[in-house]
Amino acid sequence: MVVLGNGFAIAAMMLATAGFVVNDTLVKLTTTHLPLGQIILIRGLFCIVLIGAICLYRGVFANWRDLANRFVLLRGISEVASTVLYLMALKNLPIANATAILQALPLAVTAGAAIFFGSQVGWRRWTAVLVGFCGVLIIVRPGLEGFDIWSLVVLGAVITMTARDLSTRFVPKHIPTFGISFMTSIWVSLLGGVFAAIEGWEPVTPQSLGLLMLAASFLTVGYVFITASVRSGDLSVVAPFRYSAILWAVTLGFLIWDEIPDLYTAIGTTIVVVTGIYTVWREQKLVKRERYKKI
Repeated sequence: MVVLGNGFAIAAMMLATAGFVVNDTLVKLTTTHLPLGQIILIRGLFCIVLIGAICLYRGVFANWRDLANRFVLLRGISEVASTVLYLMALKNLPIANATAILQALPLAVTAGAAIFFGSQVGWRRWTAVLVGFCGVLIIVRPGLEGFDIWSLVVLGAVITMTARDLSTRFVPKHIPTFGISFMTSIWVSLLGGVFAAIEGWEPVTPQSLGLLMLAASFLTVGYVFITASVRSGDLSVVAPFRYSAILWAVTLGFLIWDEIPDLYTAIGTTIVVVTGIYTVWREQKLVKRERYKKI
């Protein structure tokens, strides 16, 4: 049910994507000073505090046993793998390229749901998925000049994020979103601690600590507002605005690192965005059609 309307939902979605991209930018800045394990651990601890405070406010911990659900655990493991793969790649890739490849996630989820769970996907959406992945290949351009192995690592992150999103479908609906995010932050922080123990501990400057604190804050903003967006608006209207992440990434990449996406990246990104929007639109159209049949 739409409570606040699509206008609010669109604004919330754009704010959420900005929060996620600013988080990525701050983490990328920190990778020049600290090992990956420390970054994951410190940011994760800040996230635990921030999301934990939200959980306390919303009474999530009143039913804390629900958070031990096996699908919450599976989702957390997938998120841990995604975090490691994506941050490793982000350290070595222009932020716009990494963000563009991530936009293939809705296409991957559509394909995964059809392959592993038997979801009905017609030829139109399968065509959109295949064309969208061609767009990803244009961005990655394997075997051609300009190919970067770290682009394949981002694709690995897309695969693990797909596993995360598909496992989320099995999480019981009564388990709050922020409770799931809280447990995920704990798992990610634990992994960061393991990495930090292996890599060794570097001195943390006030600047790096401040950047990671801000990163955790913006990541929390992303979690809060993407939840508000999905729950308050029509998904077919709101979902396309998640691609505003590319605009944020291109802008920040240019302002901070003087990065300008090349022609291949621009073409591939356009293909991924258009096919992604079509896939979401088509899925929502079919959902509405089924609802009308039941009336």
